[in-house]
Amino acid sequence: MMYNILVCDDDKEIVEAIEIYLSQEGYNVLKAYDGEEALKLLDKHKVDLLIIDVMMPRLDGIRATLKIREKQNMPIIILSAKSEDADKILGLNVGADDYMTKPFNPLELTARVKSQLRRYTQLGSTVEKENQAVYTVGGLMIDDDQKEITVDGEPVKLTPIEYNILLLLVKNQGKVFSIDQIYESIWNEDAIGVDNTVAVHIRHIREKIEINPKEPRYLKVVWGVGYKIEKL
Repeated sequence: MMYNILVCDDDKEIVEAIEIYLSQEGYNVLKAYDGEEALKLLDKHKVDLLIIDVMMPRLDGIRATLKIREKQNMPIIILSAKSEDADKILGLNVGADDYMTKPFNPLELTARVKSQLRRYTQLGSTVEKENQAVYTVGGLMIDDDQKEITVDGEPVKLTPIEYNILLLLVKNQGKVFSIDQIYESIWNEDAIGVDNTVAVHIRHIREKIEINPKEPRYLKVVWGVGYKIEKL
């Protein structure tokens, strides 16, 4: 299957370099040089993954990601010359799935693209199974065959990362997972300084499944240990 990857950066040399590496892996690369141009391409083409820079003219990567997340759910990897945790958290907060700091290793970026596409493809699979995989906790239900989540009968929309985290915890109700265990299970890579990354996604999940995220019914923190889905 030929995947369409949209690369958006106002530095044309970076876009060209990324295109070379992704093309070698068999991906079709679409190119944009600011957020406005990226949005126009997304309206015209089916895009399977977006790589977008933060600092750009006309429409920056953060505001573009916010607009994209209103309509689309493809994986998004944010690029930025800034390495501070605050910038990383901001990118994740607006709906990005991953974050890389410039300068980056193109081979690592390619590996992250593969990982995100693999996770997204698995999430989007709708292959019929003889025994439907449905998990429930109180009013929370996950239909893993249809990749659908409802809370008290109301549909909930999660990003691929959020979905996989919630599914991991729901499948193991009552079991406490550390931040490192969650990261390594979902991202399939070593957990090094990932506290903020996991915490941001956990907060997003709570905001979507809990009536009062500050007093969660389902997704509980076990202070100093990790997170769990409460058995109800």
